[in-house]
Amino acid sequence: MNMEIKTTCLHDRHVALGAKMEPFAGFDMPIQYSSIIEEHEAVRKHCGVFDVSHMGEVWITGPDAERYVNHIFTNDISHAPAGKVFYGMMCYPHGGTVDDLLVYCMGEGTFLLVVNAANIDKDYQWMLDQQAGFDVVIDNQSDRYGQLAIQGPEAEKVTLDVLGIDGSDLAFYEVKRLDGVELGIISRTGYTGEDGFEIYAAPAVICEMWDKLMLSGQCKPCGLGCRDTLRFEVGLPLYGDELSEDISPVMAGLSMFCKFDKEEFIGKEALQKQKTEGVQKKLVGIELAGRAIPRHGYDVLKNGVVIGQVTTGYHCLSVDKSTCVALIDSQEGKLGNEVEVQIRKKTFPGTIVKKRFYEKHYKK
Repeated sequence: MNMEIKTTCLHDRHVALGAKMEPFAGFDMPIQYSSIIEEHEAVRKHCGVFDVSHMGEVWITGPDAERYVNHIFTNDISHAPAGKVFYGMMCYPHGGTVDDLLVYCMGEGTFLLVVNAANIDKDYQWMLDQQAGFDVVIDNQSDRYGQLAIQGPEAEKVTLDVLGIDGSDLAFYEVKRLDGVELGIISRTGYTGEDGFEIYAAPAVICEMWDKLMLSGQCKPCGLGCRDTLRFEVGLPLYGDELSEDISPVMAGLSMFCKFDKEEFIGKEALQKQKTEGVQKKLVGIELAGRAIPRHGYDVLKNGVVIGQVTTGYHCLSVDKSTCVALIDSQEGKLGNEVEVQIRKKTFPGTIVKKRFYEKHYKK
């Protein structure tokens, strides 16, 4: 097992900027540059840039590419035009989640699957294991790509002004190739709840783009710290917290990305059963009275009895409240239900609320 920590193509630049670096998903990644609050605010109000080169890119091609992707993916990509992007999950037969991912329909039976950094090897192996009976080529090209996420209400302007890349023709969840850019692709999805673009290209190109963005003064470098606070408060899941081998899309409240009218996909029967018969555990939002901050793994109680655990918790910056998402017994998950959260040696009262603590501002 190779436990050597990896670096992205921008690693030296993060260090030069004085970023606080920490291991994440097997990579040495920037957690913050100035402060998580400042970087969070930059994305909500202006523009922030993230190094997301650690994410995985797997290409699926061949005569059966569409049928194969539909077999391993909960969403339905059949007959999708080139340029569409889909969010969904790969699931185990028992309904647990292998990973959540984006599928980019690149046209002519070509699909790009963008997977979580921590799961690249596991996902690639899973895809290979499901290949029997399909005439496809599964090509893990994760090491060939760098990736930037340019996020915030000014993202479109900054991308055009600084990089000369016009993303105005892309609607939300669309993708196109960048002519004349080595391995160049741009999509408009975002993992922050704001408008934004993801630019994929060869590492040298990504380094050049990063330098231009930093010199421009029009955007702020942002670390994984605020990437987590941003995605958390708009109710977006993180694999390993809100989705896992033990947490299915149905338990996570993501059934809308499971197309049960599709002929088949791995995990369909188990997930359909969960949706019809209900699940024992489900993810809920909890708002706490006071300023105490719940963390991953802390117990949630009802009348002194443990009913679940926190998956992610923060002081929610955009609404100035102490909040968390927790996986709890379904029967206790009704909106307005009063619970307690154990934070170190004390319990704090909380109320079940919607998992989205702050409204998204995507370009429609």
